[in-house]
Amino acid sequence: MLPSLFICHGGPSIVFEKNEYTAFLKEYSSKIKPKAIVVFTAHWENEITTISSMNGVYDMIYDFYGFPKELYAIKYLAKGSPEIALKVKSLLENKGIESCLDEKRGLDHGTWDILYLMFPKADIPVIQISVNPFMPMEEQYKIGEALKSVGEEDILVIGSGSTVHNLSTLADVKEPIRWAVEFDDWLIEKVENKNLEELFSYQNLAPHAKLAVPREEHIVPLFIALGSGQRKEPNLLHRSYSFGTLTNLAFEF
Repeated sequence: MLPSLFICHGGPSIVFEKNEYTAFLKEYSSKIKPKAIVVFTAHWENEITTISSMNGVYDMIYDFYGFPKELYAIKYLAKGSPEIALKVKSLLENKGIESCLDEKRGLDHGTWDILYLMFPKADIPVIQISVNPFMPMEEQYKIGEALKSVGEEDILVIGSGSTVHNLSTLADVKEPIRWAVEFDDWLIEKVENKNLEELFSYQNLAPHAKLAVPREEHIVPLFIALGSGQRKEPNLLHRSYSFGTLTNLAFEF
């Protein structure tokens, strides 16, 4: 039985980085072999939960600008799985969650940058799913809960996003900035204790929440992954920082 994961996907250039976080991602993934990977990505937003049902190899989406040209040559030639996409759709609808299928959209960097590091052979089917950042966190959690059973079939659910995600605060420093650490300290403690009531109200309760999360699309995948996990006690797998405030965080649920 596979757990679900929340993984901070960092900047697109993470695929070229060699640090403790990229080393962790490679080491962790070498121990598991999913039948398929379902990724809720912060870089795909839709009002209705939309599930990729690609029949064949995905196109690449380079949804960023100003990076070295080598990054725009990266290829992650993963295939989709219409069969598993339909299974996911059925599970969501069994819980009254509206969803639809998308046969054309490519992989955005919220999906391919972490999979490029974790499963470089691109030999595992990928199902990419959108998020709606305007839904309450309770509803995000319920989306994850609807997929709780897929881990028993060796289907890996990944929420790909970030906790602290305010690009205007990035700095050329080696040590993490205090307010970002304080926000993550609060969040990690609540997640590890599965204090859902306070987590759902994090914007009002967590220190520096408005600064850490000016827009919620990147933190939504955390709540979805938390909902889909089967572990009684969430496990913080990794924590580090880049550019002062960009969190590199990984949870196992």
